[in-house]
Amino acid sequence: MIIELAESYGFCFGVKRAIKIAEENSNSATYGPLIHNANEIARLKNDFNVALSENIDTFKAGQTAVIRTHGIPKQELSLLNERQVNVVDATCPYVTKPQQICEEMSAQGYDIIIFGDEAHPEIKGVKSYAVGNVFVVNSANEVADLHTREKVAVVAQTTRKIEEYQEIVAHLMGTHKEVRVFNTICNATFDNQDAVRKLAQKADVMIVIGGKNSSNTKQLQTISLNYCPDSYHIESRDDLEPEWFSGKKLCGISAGASTPDWIINEVIDKIKQLSSL
Repeated sequence: MIIELAESYGFCFGVKRAIKIAEENSNSATYGPLIHNANEIARLKNDFNVALSENIDTFKAGQTAVIRTHGIPKQELSLLNERQVNVVDATCPYVTKPQQICEEMSAQGYDIIIFGDEAHPEIKGVKSYAVGNVFVVNSANEVADLHTREKVAVVAQTTRKIEEYQEIVAHLMGTHKEVRVFNTICNATFDNQDAVRKLAQKADVMIVIGGKNSSNTKQLQTISLNYCPDSYHIESRDDLEPEWFSGKKLCGISAGASTPDWIINEVIDKIKQLSSL
């Protein structure tokens, strides 16, 4: 069986930056999971003594809090600074941008519409920067139910599919006098999605590697399933099943933006073992 990697996969710029920041701040703690990958978080704990805390009250004056790549709500960032916690911001710059847009456009009198998952930490943070009316939608179907004013500004979660974003924008263009659209979807997301789409069309089986809570990995899996019914989302080599590879000729592999190379390499080695049985 042939194993082929997607042309674009794995760690994005923002994640690489955050990992480097965490490694340079040993004996600290991240506020919330730095990235959506439990295995990499465990490595940071074991190798650099970078702990994980999801309770803001655990951070005291003089301690170091590393802010997760997804960012945190504006109010929580202010609280950490007020408590004189040493804040090291590892928020991805591509996430910081929609935060700034929401803050600026809402101050100018625009209602804010955010395309994304309201429960996702990135969206919780982005939403907190808007003042006044702010709405979160997960699909174009939800736009019709919004009670917005004539002027709206639209941003998207960095890991969402561009086609779905375009549907939302098209609907708003037909119902509002002024629509300001900001393309806040990360370039790495585009590249990884295009690459998995291309590979899945010729693969007999697809393995998509990434955290179970990773939004961008879930998007890759959804795209892969459209072309290759035998597509599986795994976190590590331990999730692989031998029967997935029985009779297969080409195994395609992609990985989410929070998946390090060492996990990908372990998965490839395990697939080679399983396919030789």
